[in-house]
This record gives sequence, structure tokens and C-alpha cells, in this order.
Amino acid sequence: MRLVSVQVGLPRRRGPPGAAGWTTGYGKVPVYGPVRVGRENLEGDGQADRRWHGGPDMAVLAYPEEHYQRWRDELHWVGLPHGGFGENLTVGGTTEDEACLGDVWRAGTALLQISEPRKPCRNISRYWERPGLLRLVGRSGRHGFYLRVLEEGAVEAGQEVRLVERPHPDWSVARATAARRGAARAPAEARALLGVAALGNDWRAHLTRALRGR
Repeated sequence: MRLVSVQVGLPRRRGPPGAAGWTTGYGKVPVYGPVRVGRENLEGDGQADRRWHGGPDMAVLAYPEEHYQRWRDELHWVGLPHGGFGENLTVGGTTEDEACLGDVWRAGTALLQISEPRKPCRNISRYWERPGLLRLVGRSGRHGFYLRVLEEGAVEAGQEVRLVERPHPDWSVARATAARRGAARAPAEARALLGVAALGNDWRAHLTRALRGR
């Protein structure tokens, strides 16, 4: 695998002049050179709504580079840039079907672990002013995923990403996403997902609530 690009961005107020506007950290810009990776974010990065974003289990957002050409073709969007899905790391050589919960990556001098799939939010559509984009992303399964930071360090675009450990080879990111969506219909699969030690607390809480609601 390879780090195709690295992006960061701090929360900013957005919206037309005179309107109420909204604040988001969705907009990311590429960084050239080493970037420090801390326990909860990359240096120069931040989240606006900490209720739903950020924290140790969602410290770094990764998105597969392989998806970009498909989106450019499907949406007729030639200029869609890396970082366009709000990710910190655009990673080549893996997708949600291949990456697994608990995978440990050595990227630069940082040690990262896949903690949970990304659940796309409405900021995708709001930021790009493309109604319906959130729905398309949700249906596609091309969501990206979050990583926690096991060892702080630095990353840089162009570096190799090495798979160090795969403790849950049966639990691809795609399977975990399907288990959350189908928790009401297939509770056994959701319970099995709860048994994955590497699963982030946000997803663990959601699955627990979903199962209690049956």
C-alpha cells in the first residue's frame, strides 16, 4: 500500500454571505512534507462537532485512492481532488473489501489501527453543494474507514504503508458496514461484530442500542 496524499484542515464557517452558515472541518488541503500524527488527529487538523467526529477511535480518516476514478467517471467530475471525501490519508492498494478491522499499519513512523468503518454524514453533500451525493456514497459502500493511533509519529505523501498485523481477517470493513446496516434483520451478525476487540466505541454503542431495540 502507499500514501498517495495527506490532507488536513481546521473547522471553518461555511455558507453564503448573510446566511446562518455552518461550521465544519470537512474541507481538507494537501500537505507536502512530513505531518505529525497525534493520538487524536494530525497536526493542523480538527473536527467541528466532537459529538460525532474525532476522538481516539476516529483520529485519522482514510479513503481508498482506487475509488476516485470511479467517482470521477460516475459523477462526470473530472476535478474531484484527493481529500474530496474529507479524508486525512488517501491510500492506494486497498479498499473496504480488503482492509479489515484491527489491521495494524506502519505508515511513516506512526503505527495505526483500523477501528471502524466511516459512516458518511450530510457534510459530504453540503460541502460540495451536490444534493444526493450523500445518498450515492451511502449506497456505494465506498465510505472509507477510521484509524486509531497506536504510536505517534509522522507521515508523508508517497510513503509505503505496511500491514504489520491482521488479528481479524474475517472482518473486512465492508462486512462490518453490512452488519451495522442489517443489525435488526441479522442480530447474530451484529453480535459477532461486537465480539471484535478492535471495534471502536462509537460503533459498539450503536450496535448495542440496535440490539436492545429488537
